Amino acid sequence: MKRWAPRGYAAGPYGQIHYRHAGQGMPIVLLHQAPMTSAQYDRVLEPLARRGFHAIAIDMPGFGMSDPVAGTPRVEDWAACVLPVLDALDHGAATILGHHTGALVATEVALQFPDRVRALVLNGPMPLTEEERAEFLANGYPRERTITAQVDGGQFAAVHAARTRLAAGTMEPERVSEYVVMAFEGQGAYWHGHHAAFQYRQEETLASIACPALILTNTGDIIHDHALKAHKLRPDFAWVALDGGGVDIVDQQPEAWAQAVADFMQSL
Repeated sequence: MKRWAPRGYAAGPYGQIHYRHAGQGMPIVLLHQAPMTSAQYDRVLEPLARRGFHAIAIDMPGFGMSDPVAGTPRVEDWAACVLPVLDALDHGAATILGHHTGALVATEVALQFPDRVRALVLNGPMPLTEEERAEFLANGYPRERTITAQVDGGQFAAVHAARTRLAAGTMEPERVSEYVVMAFEGQGAYWHGHHAAFQYRQEETLASIACPALILTNTGDIIHDHALKAHKLRPDFAWVALDGGGVDIVDQQPEAWAQAVADFMQSL
């Protein structure tokens, strides 16, 4: 069943920032993976609201219905989308949660605006080795550059096949189709998300995080090993590993996911 949430726009440094939100109480900002949109969190807005939080999911610049950064964006650029939304909703400090690429952006928000970040939830952090970064730039990046408008619409089929493979039969076909729509909805290029992610050096910036933080992962995530590495770098961060799932954990285990987030926020 489709879940609807109130939506709004805030004026940001690159144009309009689109967001959807639900609930009242302690604010938590949700930053999506790439290439997706705030609709990634459709199934957890209500569970978070039910637990007493104001859940605010943002389309990062260039994704969904938010205006893009001029030129090739960086993680550091996307971090600037959070404060205008908090201001529009009359919030001061908030917990910032990011999933995959969003976790890198959340890290950067905490570094750039520490007085506005109460805590962090890093759902799938990605500290990298130089070899991993070089491998993506040599292979993954050129491949993603080919995912652009095709005469036969083959770009949609390619992404649908990839998302079907990642879902591994755990998600209904309608939701997988929504993932494909999210991937192409924004004004930014498809390759922008992972290009920015692999340029970012979270293996270095994690050391500068001063606020309370939770590393949230799931054992079936394709970057679960990177979460383990992040925890070795910051053993003082809280740690939760949900069993199983994949890159679609917020859809696969919405109640368990929301409870893990709530438990951390209520412990602050």
